[in-house]
Amino acid sequence: MKTQTNLATLALFCLALSCNPKDSQVEIPPEKPKKEFYVVPGPDEPFDTTMVQKGKVLIAYSDCYQCHREENKAKGPSFSDIARRYPIQEAYIAMLAQKVIRGGFGVWGYPVMSAHPKLSAEDAEAMVLYILSLDAE
Repeated sequence: MKTQTNLATLALFCLALSCNPKDSQVEIPPEKPKKEFYVVPGPDEPFDTTMVQKGKVLIAYSDCYQCHREENKAKGPSFSDIARRYPIQEAYIAMLAQKVIRGGFGVWGYPVMSAHPKLSAEDAEAMVLYILSLDAE
């Protein structure tokens, strides 16, 4: 009998706690602010559309899609994020082409960009130009 009384008391106690409006309000932590997306300032320079098409074909036959996607982040940044970050300027095309050839890390977080040493500078620049042109479309 004593056990039943104790269980009934415990049940009433739990019910009373659950009805207390102070305890029933759950605080939801504020959403963490998203990291600022850094964009390199500068105007786009005119570019050769035949080089863009060459770059598109080269990327289609490369291993780029193992780590990148056109719109969504995968292991590496999306092509559209890269295009939004850098203006179409010869200096950035050359810099990014060297990063494709030599590999790199740190700009987009922890993923490491694999080196592609067999790729010529001209082909790497065409591929980069295609990626950067995605923001111009």
